[in-house]
Amino acid sequence: MFENLEIFEKRYEELGRRLYEPSVASNPNEFGKLMKECKNIEPIVIAYRKYKKTFAEEKDALSVLSDSSEHELHDIAEEELNSARSDRQKAADELKVLLLPKDPNDERNVIVEIRGGAGGEEAALFSAVLFRMYSMYAQSKGWKSEILNANETGLGGFKEISFMITGESAYSRLKYESGVHRVQRVPETEQQGRIHTSTATVAVLPEVDDVEVHLDPKDLKIDTYRSSGAGGQHINKTSSAIRVTHIPTGLVVECQDERSQYKNKDRALKILRSRLFSMKQKEQDDKVAAERRSQVGTGDRSERIRTYNYPQGRVTDHRIGLTLYKLDDVLNGNLDEIIDALIAADRAEKLKEAEIV
Repeated sequence: MFENLEIFEKRYEELGRRLYEPSVASNPNEFGKLMKECKNIEPIVIAYRKYKKTFAEEKDALSVLSDSSEHELHDIAEEELNSARSDRQKAADELKVLLLPKDPNDERNVIVEIRGGAGGEEAALFSAVLFRMYSMYAQSKGWKSEILNANETGLGGFKEISFMITGESAYSRLKYESGVHRVQRVPETEQQGRIHTSTATVAVLPEVDDVEVHLDPKDLKIDTYRSSGAGGQHINKTSSAIRVTHIPTGLVVECQDERSQYKNKDRALKILRSRLFSMKQKEQDDKVAAERRSQVGTGDRSERIRTYNYPQGRVTDHRIGLTLYKLDDVLNGNLDEIIDALIAADRAEKLKEAEIV
């Protein structure tokens, strides 16, 4: 452990020196690359230095205990020893978490796709509620959100909606939202006051570029058609909507939110790349499924992960058994309490698998 961490500390010190070199400071790309690496390993170095400090304090306290014959000094040294051991254990636990393998996608922006499931119009209305929830969460984090494609219903719901969230480490937090979300409430169209259960499916995809996922034009079938829904006369007069079919996989992506056919095509290809990337990742994950099927980290799209119960003001995340009676807060984008708990559970699972704890 010490040998590996010494490597981190030496690299951190080297990066600190290089960042002050004129040749690096004058090269934005090189400077940004080194700054990112420095930022990534800094928490490990800080925790390691804290660990070394408490280890030295523990050693000093033991030395005093073995040499001292004075009762008063002995008591002080024993107190310092207990404190140092406690602090060292905390630093060691922190290091265990920091040294876990990181998801290479954590720093990416995300494309979120929400689709109404069981429940017809009520499911579409619930999809709109989830879209609002994620938009408000993104806003609270200082992230930007942009609708890529939306299929709106007459009552203001969404049969499906795709949007991008751009921000630092967006995927690291939102990846836990993939799965089936269930709502229990009395629909606005229900006259007898009966509670209905509806669902919506959320998929969180890491954004990828054309270098990471190459699309062969021969594998694409691109159709144009007239957009539907709100948008005025222009919607009905021009064939600006785009439908892209990836022939090898059968994946279909539609985009009609922009008036420009070119912009809709660009957005459709962006979504398609992310879906293909996610599909490839799932295939890789399935190969090691026997080793880990907790699904806490990524969330299976077919798995019911959360229930929003309106009559009780309750939100329950079924993966970790967490129940909060803060429905309004959660729907207003206050998701950190749930996401933090999911991250903690995921780390605990990974630590267990690594036989660290």
